[in-house]
Amino acid sequence: MLKVRVIPTMLLKDVGLVKGESFNSWRRVGTAMPAVKVYNTRQVDELMLMDITATEDQREPDYELVEELAQETFVPFTVGGGITNIEQIRRLLKAGADKVSINSAAYENPQLIREAAERFGRQCIVVSIDARKEDDGRYRCYRRSGKQQTTYTPGEWAAQMEEMGAGEILITSIERDGTLQGYDLELIREVTTTVHKIPVIASGGAGEYEDFRLALVEGCATAVAAASMFHFTQQTPMEAKNYLAKCGIPVRNSIVQWG
Repeated sequence: MLKVRVIPTMLLKDVGLVKGESFNSWRRVGTAMPAVKVYNTRQVDELMLMDITATEDQREPDYELVEELAQETFVPFTVGGGITNIEQIRRLLKAGADKVSINSAAYENPQLIREAAERFGRQCIVVSIDARKEDDGRYRCYRRSGKQQTTYTPGEWAAQMEEMGAGEILITSIERDGTLQGYDLELIREVTTTVHKIPVIASGGAGEYEDFRLALVEGCATAVAAASMFHFTQQTPMEAKNYLAKCGIPVRNSIVQWG
């Protein structure tokens, strides 16, 4: 088993970071730079910065902010929000992002994923999938920050994106987002059982370290992401990795021997 990753997520709205619940009720929690500096001291494996209003506002990514944050980020850095074309991806990577996360634009132009993977390498391309369970018991993908339903199920869309060249899938439960009630394991499994060659990152709902273990062991995810858990509790990424190591799950930079 490859070493799993614990990834803090920072949600950017306008000029500051926010906390949401089920993709609504955004609450300001500070600015990005102090958060990045704190995470640098806590041995995180990666960092994600998601601009949650760029697409809705039809704004380009904030390249200047990305460059400033990248200069202070000493781990792989993924940036998402407002990405619609190859030139924007090029500018983000030049600004210091290691990966880009694409959601809405993939539905509108699936070939963007193929072209980006061919030009920059699939390891740079993360496809983000936001999903919720509908009344018929099936999950559906949503775009534009969870506002527009698509016709795709998460499993079939993830498989299609893998075929198009995505290097990773980030699957987020809209209903569990920000609730600290645990990941939607059924949703995660729907994706991990259809994607076979690339990593799947679980997101949306983590509230305690055991949630990470469940996402990895029962959901078969290869990485876990969390926002509210790290911003609003005393729990830390390093303690999360120590917990996982005690459970026999291989992690990076743990002070606990795993296995």
